[in-house]
Amino acid sequence: MKALYIASTGMGAQERNVEVISNNIANMRTTGYKRQRAEFQDLLYQQITRAGSQTSAEGTMVPAGLEIGSGVRTVSTPRVMSQGSVNMTERELDVAIRGEGFFMIQLPDGRTAYTRDGSFERDAEGTLVNSSGYMLDPGITIPGDARGVSIAPDGTVEAYIGTDAAPTQLGQLQLARFVNKSGLESMGDNLFLETAASGPAQISVPNTDGTGDLLQHYLEMANVNSVTEIADLIAAQRAYEMNARVISGADEMMRATSQLS
Repeated sequence: MKALYIASTGMGAQERNVEVISNNIANMRTTGYKRQRAEFQDLLYQQITRAGSQTSAEGTMVPAGLEIGSGVRTVSTPRVMSQGSVNMTERELDVAIRGEGFFMIQLPDGRTAYTRDGSFERDAEGTLVNSSGYMLDPGITIPGDARGVSIAPDGTVEAYIGTDAAPTQLGQLQLARFVNKSGLESMGDNLFLETAASGPAQISVPNTDGTGDLLQHYLEMANVNSVTEIADLIAAQRAYEMNARVISGADEMMRATSQLS
């Protein structure tokens, strides 16, 4: 009976949906996290009677065909790249992006990764790095005797060096943006990688080309809405239960049929 297989695809799809929702909820407090959603497609159809088939020699046609579907499958889990709320942290190396840009991070293997997580630190040489110790690109080094580090909305990094009365410019942060942000590949550690689907990175200074500006002493929070996620979770659970009931009903029908012989 095809109903057993069809309902099993529905249960599998909703199981994947719950996995996506649980990952969103688990990352509600992850800096710069972008929520995912599961998207589905129906499977192939068996055409028993095609719409438009002739039913008589006079040319009358079937107005609606008879077709049976094969179920559902999960086709993608795109990220919702909307702006998350920004929270004050009062740390001078915490920076939030207000716009579409991404910070660029230099990976140990030479590749460039992209992130919305602006919680930076200084390593032993004073170079700005992320929480995993990967260097910010372009690299910016803050001397050990620097004080009053400031990061302007356009990414300009300045600090007072030693006893200097005037600030010294130490560098300028740059941001990357993509034509298709949802096409970025997630690699964990709050990092994304460029793909053929995302298109090449378009690099510019903040406040230009739609990258957005920077806000020092703030961090962007995850764009996960707990109420929405719980509502989606309940809907997924109900859909799973309904598919399970279809399997139970099909099993009862098969049992009744077998008892007739």
